[in-house]
Amino acid sequence: MRKIQGISNLVTYLESVNYPVAAEQITELMLKRKIPHRKAYQDIVIFNLEHIDWWIAEQQKQQINENT
Repeated sequence: MRKIQGISNLVTYLESVNYPVAAEQITELMLKRKIPHRKAYQDIVIFNLEHIDWWIAEQQKQQINENT
């Protein structure tokens, strides 16, 4: 299982897979429970990259459906 810790590391990962999202947007998505994440401790957020890859695919499907 591939995991990363912290929003800044997620921003870097998303840029590396050509799906850039700003840290502020990620925070908003987390608050709305729209992006898969897990809070390990008070200020520590863990992202499972398999779940993030799935989330990216779902977002891309939605964008395609909105454009058709």
